[in-house]
Amino acid sequence: MKSKKNIRSIIVMAILGVISLFFINISLAANTAKVNVETANLRETADGNSKILEQLSINSEVEIIEKSGDWYKVKVKNITGYLRQDLLTINEEISDENNVDNEEDKVQNQSDSDNVQVKQEEIVSNEIKIGTQKVSEDTKLKIVPVINATDIIEVKKDEEVNVTEIINGWACVETKTTKGWIRTEKLKNEETKQEDKETEQKEENTKIEEQKQETVIKTKYVSSTTVNLRKEASTTSEIVSSLSLNTAVEVITEANGWSKVKVGGKEGYISSSLLSDKKQETSRSMEAPRKTTQETENKQDKVTTSEKASSGNGSSVVAKAKQYIGSKYVYGGSSPSGFDCSGFTSYVYKQFGVSLSRTAAAQYSNGTSVNRGNLQAGDLVMFGKSGINHVGIYIGGGQMVHAANPSRGVTIDTINSGYYNNNYVGARRVM
Repeated sequence: MKSKKNIRSIIVMAILGVISLFFINISLAANTAKVNVETANLRETADGNSKILEQLSINSEVEIIEKSGDWYKVKVKNITGYLRQDLLTINEEISDENNVDNEEDKVQNQSDSDNVQVKQEEIVSNEIKIGTQKVSEDTKLKIVPVINATDIIEVKKDEEVNVTEIINGWACVETKTTKGWIRTEKLKNEETKQEDKETEQKEENTKIEEQKQETVIKTKYVSSTTVNLRKEASTTSEIVSSLSLNTAVEVITEANGWSKVKVGGKEGYISSSLLSDKKQETSRSMEAPRKTTQETENKQDKVTTSEKASSGNGSSVVAKAKQYIGSKYVYGGSSPSGFDCSGFTSYVYKQFGVSLSRTAAAQYSNGTSVNRGNLQAGDLVMFGKSGINHVGIYIGGGQMVHAANPSRGVTIDTINSGYYNNNYVGARRVM
């Protein structure tokens, strides 16, 4: 009897064991979940600051081992770690037929959703291709493909980057210095590139039109009794022909104080200061022929109501100074082969027997002081921000002739606006 009871007990225990294993397997099968965000960090402990063991992408499946507060202990790829519960969607096993049908519907819906997502990714891939691309606006590279991830560096609009991978609307890119992630919409697709090309073409066409407008030939008139048309833009260049007062010329270009003109089928250069937009009024004295060696000796200065009439000597100084318009600027130079500002004034006045100090600051002690409202042709005008560092020769009409800088050489500028107006120091009369 006792033996039969023992056998019966063993059989019952065996049945219970099989049933337990069955339910345990069901339970284990049910304890799985999927990541529901683009990127989830699998951490070493249930702590948001603990070491990251792995980064899981959306829909990655994990096995749940246990729950600990707001965290799940999970296993994935033979790695055990912790994920926050809000980053997971738990999979549930349903036994009855209705729920099975519902589950099949869910699977089908998920499949449809996945197909849509794949198609969207294909569209993105078609728009943004692997290889060199341009950034469409200023943006920051992320360390991982997540919106709230840590920023690495900022990349600027139109900066070129190398796209190496595209995942879920994110592109892995390489710059000259680093590598990171950027949203694909921050890169220029083919449509945007085409728009940029069209914009660039429009801008280029606009520039061409502006250049055409700039090169439109203007008519000007000789404003001195006799002016020499020269082969090159230099007072020492060969004379092509001599032009009289009010001769109309076609101005082709203007640069560095010289105008390239066309007149009577000939082309050459005339100092821009010797041309006017309007014809000059003439008198008998102006109509009478007068011998000259340089066209600038014949240029007469207009005197404003706030200025006194220039003396004969001052006009001679101005005429002599204008002969060197177009000469090179050479630091320390004081000859026609090259001038600096004080070297130019010293050389011009030396032709009239006047010896000036060598520097602009020292020349401020030469001659006598002149108020700005009483300037006359031939006066020295000084400039500087913190002390005198530039000098020129006043020619009347609010203008001076001077050795400006290496790029412009000897030229004419106004003293009533811009730098020279703002940094005017004073004037000296030395004749």
